[in-house]
Amino acid sequence: MYNIGIEFPERGQMAFFDLEAPLAPGPTEIQTRTHYSGITNGTERHALMADFGGRYPSRAGYQHVSVVEAVGSRVKTFAEGDVVFLGNHGGHRGWHIVDVTANNERERLCIKLPDDVEPEFCALFGVAGVGMRHSRRIRVAPPMNVWIAGMGLIGQSVAQASRALGARVTVTDVNSHRLDVANKLGAHRVINISEQSGIELLQADGPYDRIVDACGAPSLFEDIYKHKLLALYGAIGALAGRHETVFHQRMLHSLRASIESSSHFTLEDLSILLHFVRLGAIQIKPLVTHRVSITEAPRIYEIMRDRPADLLGVIFSWKP
Repeated sequence: MYNIGIEFPERGQMAFFDLEAPLAPGPTEIQTRTHYSGITNGTERHALMADFGGRYPSRAGYQHVSVVEAVGSRVKTFAEGDVVFLGNHGGHRGWHIVDVTANNERERLCIKLPDDVEPEFCALFGVAGVGMRHSRRIRVAPPMNVWIAGMGLIGQSVAQASRALGARVTVTDVNSHRLDVANKLGAHRVINISEQSGIELLQADGPYDRIVDACGAPSLFEDIYKHKLLALYGAIGALAGRHETVFHQRMLHSLRASIESSSHFTLEDLSILLHFVRLGAIQIKPLVTHRVSITEAPRIYEIMRDRPADLLGVIFSWKP
C-alpha cells in the first residue's frame, strides 16, 4: 500500500509527497485505505495551472474509493471491511480519516458502496455527483427540454443525470469522440456545433427549458440570446469555470428566466446517483479513457497540462 499523496509544487508540475503511517481513528472517526481515486479534469487542471489564482504547493482531488480499516468506538454506520466512496476535498492520498458525525457535511461525504456496483468506476462518483447536484439545482424534471453545451466529463455527467431525471437531452461539442460517447449513453440529440448546420440543428430542437454551460465558451451566453435558445421561465446553469460572464438582462427579464450555479454535491446527491447507477440509468465505465497505477500519475498530469482533450475519465489504482 502507498503512504503517499499528490500535490502541485508549482504551476504545471505534479509531485508525490510522503504520508506518515495511518493514524488511529478517534471515537467518531473511521480510517480508510485508498484503492482507487479519480481525476477531476476540470477542477484539477484549474489548480494545476492556477487558472483562477491560488498558491503553490496546492492539492486537488475529491474522489476516492476506499476500504475501511479501522472504526472509532462510537461509529455504528460503518464497519471494518466496508467499501466506501469519499468525496472530501484534500487531494489524492493513500489513506483518510473521516469524522462521520461532523456537522460540516463536506467533512463527512462518505457513502457505503453495495456489492452490486463495480467499486473501481465509483472513483468518478465525484464528477458524477456534481452532475447530479447541478441537474437537481436547476430543477430538471420531465418533460423538460435540456441542452448541455460541452461533453467533457462534467457535461457527460449532467447529460446522464438530466436524462435519468426525465428530461429530453440535447448535447453539443466539437469533439466527435465525446459526442459518440454521449450518444451511446443515451443523449436524445447529439450535435457537432462546429459544423455549418450546428446552430440550425440546435435551434430546430429549441427553445430549451434548461441550458447548462459545461464548456466555458466565451460566446455561449451571447449565442443563447442571439438565437433565442432559452424558453419562457427557463434557466441557464453556469457550471463551467469562468473569469467573468456577460449576459443580457433583457433576456432574463422578458423570459422570467434565471442564471444559476452550484458547487460540489451532498450525501443526498450521492444516494440518488448510486440509485441510478444500480438501475443502469447512469453509467460510469464508458466515460473512462485511462485506468493506470498511481505510479503513472506524472504522465497523466503531463497530458492534463499539455493535451487535456485527450483525457475524459481517469482512474488511479493504488493497489501495489
